Amino acid sequence: MATLIRCSREGHLKQIANAFAFTTRHGTRNLSALNKKTAYDKSIYFFDSVDKNEPKFDKILIANRGEIACRIIKTCNEMGIKTVAVHSEVDSSGLFVRMADEAVCVGPAQSSKSYLNVDAILNAVKTTGAQAVHPGYGFLSENMKFAGILEQLGVVFIGPNRKAIEAMGDKIQSKKIAKEAKVSTIPGYDGVVKDADECIKISREIGYPVMVKASAGGGGKGMRIAWNDKEAAEGFRLSTAEAASSFGDDRMLVEKFIDNPRHIEVQILCDKHGNARWLNERECSIQRRNQKVIEEAPSTFIDPKTRAAMGEQATRLALAVGYDSAGTVEFLVDSKRNFYFLEMNTRLQVEHPITEAITGIDIVHQMIRIAKGHPIKFTQQQVPLKGWALESRVYAEDATKNFGLPSVGRLSAYKEPLHIPNVRCDSGIEEGSEISIYYDPMICKLVTYGKSRTEALATMAKSLDAYVIRGVTHNIPLLRDIITEERFVKGNITTKYLPEVYPDGFKGKVLKSEEQRNLAALAAIVHLKDMKRSRQFLNQKRIDVTRDAAKRHEFVVNVVGKQRRVEVALSEGSYKVSVDGEKVEVADNFNLSSDVVEANIDGDVQTMQLISRDGSGNVRLQYLGTMYPVRVLTATAHDLMKHMKEKKRADASSQVIAPMPGLVRTVTVVVGQNVAEGMEVCVIEAMKMQNSLVAGKSGKVKKVNIKVGETVGEDDVLVEFE
Repeated sequence: MATLIRCSREGHLKQIANAFAFTTRHGTRNLSALNKKTAYDKSIYFFDSVDKNEPKFDKILIANRGEIACRIIKTCNEMGIKTVAVHSEVDSSGLFVRMADEAVCVGPAQSSKSYLNVDAILNAVKTTGAQAVHPGYGFLSENMKFAGILEQLGVVFIGPNRKAIEAMGDKIQSKKIAKEAKVSTIPGYDGVVKDADECIKISREIGYPVMVKASAGGGGKGMRIAWNDKEAAEGFRLSTAEAASSFGDDRMLVEKFIDNPRHIEVQILCDKHGNARWLNERECSIQRRNQKVIEEAPSTFIDPKTRAAMGEQATRLALAVGYDSAGTVEFLVDSKRNFYFLEMNTRLQVEHPITEAITGIDIVHQMIRIAKGHPIKFTQQQVPLKGWALESRVYAEDATKNFGLPSVGRLSAYKEPLHIPNVRCDSGIEEGSEISIYYDPMICKLVTYGKSRTEALATMAKSLDAYVIRGVTHNIPLLRDIITEERFVKGNITTKYLPEVYPDGFKGKVLKSEEQRNLAALAAIVHLKDMKRSRQFLNQKRIDVTRDAAKRHEFVVNVVGKQRRVEVALSEGSYKVSVDGEKVEVADNFNLSSDVVEANIDGDVQTMQLISRDGSGNVRLQYLGTMYPVRVLTATAHDLMKHMKEKKRADASSQVIAPMPGLVRTVTVVVGQNVAEGMEVCVIEAMKMQNSLVAGKSGKVKKVNIKVGETVGEDDVLVEFE
């Protein structure tokens, strides 16, 4: 039963203010962080302003959650439109719920019972009197049945018309239409694949490698690359399950996989008056598991001639189906700039902010205007292409596990780098928010922009270094390493970038000698500050134990497996540090309560984060994106360590351990069964992705600790072998 909660905007803003104005170990927050987080930034939309006299909707319901709901609310606020948020039970205190004018609970945590619960959402529309529904992306954004029901109720769906969704949302049908519209397409099978055997047969006819993917949906879910019969069968099985779970549609298709392509997409806008505009392209080649990690606009690879050709084909395809909203036409581009239609996303795209940054156009504003029946006001020739923009998708993921397996938990500390100029953070969370197993693990879309790509990259590096996230594992180490990696900086990228640059997986930033020296020096200073503070007793009559404290301290610092002799001498306003005889001077400009440390080392500012420390010399510092555990011992303590025995590590080869939290979908083994190395034992679903777990060695199953439908935590022992 959906629960309706009505309250005024003033009440919501007061609730948000109270949530932000609390005292933590960092002190009392002022409301400047709140204002920046929830305010509409007019400076970004230099080409697009809201006409207050233009007819508009009175109230819009947002059938989505998290950051995209917050994003839509900001534009609605600027337009003077009231908003209704729908939410699951676990999202009841979410930022997007508190930002909206009204909120309606539509069900429990599972998406199928809340954000995909059409009946509950329609009831919310009727109860609140919303005139229109904005679906955001994902969930019901490309559901033609939902759009059709709204149309019957006289409620406007802020997206393309139902027929356009049907034509373009189905990858099989859209490919046929693209061919008829003379749009370049990828060779493949145009029908629906019935089962795994037919998938293998078709794959052989097309020729490996092939892409097995869901006919409906997108976002990298329900997609697998197959290089042989075995992978085709497994890909069909896993992708079918993912598609059914994510989109409620398990139809599959098979097409030729173009090796070493770039993934480049064109943002379009079409109105109900036959006008179509393309808003330049976005480069989305940095992906893992067919999901985008870093995007940029424009592409370093596309020249003006190719850009125009792609834009013209994209709008031609849209006009062929009577498209009338914002959409994205995706292409694969080979090394000779030949491009092939991949699919069309009939919705607002996740990465739309970078297009907004280089065009100055508020795409959400234009979607709402078009849905109201207004024509596009600008011509194709007037569409700006100003500067460069990058987007890093900050996820609650462990990037060292297959480039990102989900992490869950509560954000014990959270500070976005909004103090840095030319930075935009699209997020729907705050300090204290919970990252759960039920939804996508995205924390924020971190966008930086500038006059040039070099400027945007420099700002991105600075922003990632200053982004404070505690309580969950995140992928900032990978993002930070990519944006300074030589190939990426040169723009020499394809969709194979990650496995080519990190063939053994991402293991963290590999520090150069000078960087190791800086890390060792700062860790030693942090430990010294901790030692000095532990000797001080404030407001108590004690013997002064600091008077005869040594002015020079000797340490042995273990950094990335290497032991370094470090001497630290106190000076006026700085520390004189010697690392294995190499001398540097570090300014004394930070204290132990600082999350972010702007370490001035010989005049060069290095941004680090102090994650944790303890009295035994364990210091964890985040440097160049990666968190490094550093051990700092006094020279005396180090000399005595040789007498300490090392703890033996437990043998985990006879167990299958959960690499991430998730929901058990299938268990394929039983006690007493003999299994071979590499054989699947279970499938865990996390954030809508199906993950097949296999036996690490051959043996007999001793114990099965899980059942279908149970939730498991990271590092839980799932199956044990004799």
